[in-house]
Amino acid sequence: MKCPYCGAIDSKVIDSRPTEDGEKIRRRRECLSCKKRFTTYEIVETVPLMVVKKDHSREVFDRQKLLNGMLRACEKRPVSFQQLDAAVSRIEQTLLNSYDREVSSIHIGDLAMEQLKQMDDVAYVRFASVYRQFSDVNTFMEELKDMLDSRSKQGNGTT
Repeated sequence: MKCPYCGAIDSKVIDSRPTEDGEKIRRRRECLSCKKRFTTYEIVETVPLMVVKKDHSREVFDRQKLLNGMLRACEKRPVSFQQLDAAVSRIEQTLLNSYDREVSSIHIGDLAMEQLKQMDDVAYVRFASVYRQFSDVNTFMEELKDMLDSRSKQGNGTT
């Protein structure tokens, strides 16, 4: 860190503490050359996560948009807001841990369906019907059949 008084590069940290909002670290430093003290602030650098939509347009990932879609699928179902919020957090963490700064909306939808499938079958089917844009009853029935088949395999101890 460059000293604002003499321009020297070497300094030592005397004290570190988080700011009131918890978003930054406040550091008191002392220049090793001129011995004057100064304050610096350290923040986490974040690169926004971009969503590549089906039409190839891009937009910034919006956690609230994902949560709203999952809330709609869980309407009048025995799924708490806390469960959904935790599921969205897991999805968001998965996306951030991938180190890809661009992710397809299809991948996000698949992750959301995985989470909903574990919570509530009806919510899962509702979300899948909108997300996969079922064109007719047959595609809807195929999805239900796949879900029931995977459930019967899990019940038999095979996966």
